Amino acid sequence: MILAPSTINLADSHVMAIINVTPDSFYANSRIESVEGLCHRIESVIAEGTTIVDIGGYSSRPGAKEVSVEEEWQRVSMGLEAVRRVNAGVVVSVDTFRAEVVRRAVAEYGDIIVNDISAGELDDEMLEVVAKNKLPYIAMHMRGTPKTMQSMTDYEDGVVVGVVDYFRRRIDELHKAGISSIVLDPGFGFAKDAVQNFELLKGLGKLRELGYPILVGVSRKSMIYRTLDITPEESLPGSLVLAWEALQGGEAILRVHDVAETVQVMRLAEKYKKI
Repeated sequence: MILAPSTINLADSHVMAIINVTPDSFYANSRIESVEGLCHRIESVIAEGTTIVDIGGYSSRPGAKEVSVEEEWQRVSMGLEAVRRVNAGVVVSVDTFRAEVVRRAVAEYGDIIVNDISAGELDDEMLEVVAKNKLPYIAMHMRGTPKTMQSMTDYEDGVVVGVVDYFRRRIDELHKAGISSIVLDPGFGFAKDAVQNFELLKGLGKLRELGYPILVGVSRKSMIYRTLDITPEESLPGSLVLAWEALQGGEAILRVHDVAETVQVMRLAEKYKKI
């Protein structure tokens, strides 16, 4: 599958670099609030081997504060401007659930990938905007909002069945809206407790049966640092172990903070599969 209108071939694995233009992301080392800092970070991740740069202006960590559309757009715009300065040809995704942010991004910077934590459920206009502009769409599973999601972790038939059933329904809605270039993100840490996150990782094969590329975002998340009783800053080894596990199933995109290290894991995984 080619993630049109870009040239990302999802028959291969890709590393997506997290670029947080926010003051409150859960991993402090990922926070960048100046154009100079953004340019330096973007130059670094491209050199390290990322193929997708993911710009986010709204922290979606549990309990995150709400941010206005205008403030989110100022942050996203700063990130997109930095990308344009460094490498106008690199593939960019925008991490947002707001249609207005997507509209402005396309109008000012051209085609992007939309990375939506709500799969279109937090903004009624999102699917229309994505379809109208023929944008690739990453749909993530979440319940509630970043403020409420961790109170919504009960799944009648288990988390894997719950996520797969959700995407079966949601894919129908995406198709009805006219969206065809779709990636599924099971939403590790979003309305899931620590045990459920591991169950979901172990059960990715069931999600894979739906026939769509999968994005895995476990980098430095609480399923690692709370399990090991460490901090996010100490969570790189655990992140790489889980990245390896995801790659064994052939997942298409790894969304990470640590590009160089994850690219090494990806190269080893590719070699391992050929033996």
